[in-house]
Amino acid sequence: MLKVEQLLGKPLRKLLNGPIARATIRTSFVLGLRLLVQAGTLLLVARMLGPSDYGAFAAIAALAVLMGTFATCGTHLVLLAEVSKSPDQRQPVLAYAVPITLISGSVLFLLYLATGQFWLASTSVPLQVMACIGLTETLLLPLYLLPATEELALEKTARSQLLVIFPLALRMAVAGIVMLQAPAQPLALFAWLYLATALLALVCMKVYKNDAWLQPKHWKLPNRVQLKHSIGYATLSLTAAGPSELDKMLAVKLLPLGVSGLYAAASRVIGAATLPVTALLLSALPRLFRQAGEHSAQSQRLNRWIYLSVLIYGMALASLLWFAAPAVQWLFGSQYQGMGDMLRWLCIAVPGLVLRLTVASILMTQDKPWLRAGFEVFGMATLAIAAFALYPQFGAKGMALALAASEWGMVLAGVAFIRFKHQVSY
Repeated sequence: MLKVEQLLGKPLRKLLNGPIARATIRTSFVLGLRLLVQAGTLLLVARMLGPSDYGAFAAIAALAVLMGTFATCGTHLVLLAEVSKSPDQRQPVLAYAVPITLISGSVLFLLYLATGQFWLASTSVPLQVMACIGLTETLLLPLYLLPATEELALEKTARSQLLVIFPLALRMAVAGIVMLQAPAQPLALFAWLYLATALLALVCMKVYKNDAWLQPKHWKLPNRVQLKHSIGYATLSLTAAGPSELDKMLAVKLLPLGVSGLYAAASRVIGAATLPVTALLLSALPRLFRQAGEHSAQSQRLNRWIYLSVLIYGMALASLLWFAAPAVQWLFGSQYQGMGDMLRWLCIAVPGLVLRLTVASILMTQDKPWLRAGFEVFGMATLAIAAFALYPQFGAKGMALALAASEWGMVLAGVAFIRFKHQVSY
């Protein structure tokens, strides 16, 4: 039987003590803070709104986040790739990244309002609530993301994540304030404060980094080559967020509003628990970008180490969540009766979810954005078809089974794409 050292090669110890492992450990501490912030916000908002209103909120927020991923037109990933290779590329990329984000984000905001009024009409969410959340996710936070991504490209992963956490921490604070005040319309007040925290985060970013978005005199529109390259990465952002957000949108259409709230809360718990995998992948991204196109033993060893680490974590996490499900339900309160069972069904998807994130990241760094987009579009199509097929027979559990089918299907498709690419390269 092969030992782990034989599987990964003799330099395993050197790799585990290398810069990626050290950066992963540092980033894990920061992402531990992010986990606390996300978990705290989830608990506060869910308890504040109750299952029905939380289901509606989760659906409109999912739509805003999904559309917001396209707001930068992929320029934040271009910035990550180019600055990882050469820090001198910062200004040339930012010069067109900022104006394209402003233009694209504004158009997406209007599109979001129109889509939300049509797709989520059954939620009866006020327009002002949709506007506040949409403006935050499609315009303000995408602008904030650009300088945070620059820090990641410079391999300041922990600092980058602290910047990302900052607006989330502000959001948790205002959720706590709203919960303590217990207003008659908590969702409306929270939505306005949701917008205010994003504006405050932008002001603080400007204070922290004066030239975060360059001077307007340096802005310019991208040329055709730059736009085509960026849109390829934008497609990655959209399709990457799709499997994680589409299920909440489908849930609010297929399930009763209260049950969709239970599903959304359980799904958010799963998402928050995968943050250590995000730490590993974020720490490895700059090196993976630099090694793109290489087929050295070191490159292959790095990929195998990442796959194995993620698989072990995914299996352990699924087991932990299975046994912790009753405790998680207790934390959310008596209104969320039945959430524990939903969380246990979602455990089937957990190893597939973390492996899908890994396969997607490796495909992205290999300069094959359309391959990654293809396998994620396949996953979203699988999710939609499975949800409509399984819901009539299994009810709410059908959504969890549909998500599992989608995640594991994407893993198989992604691995097949990577193996095909390697065979063609050789």
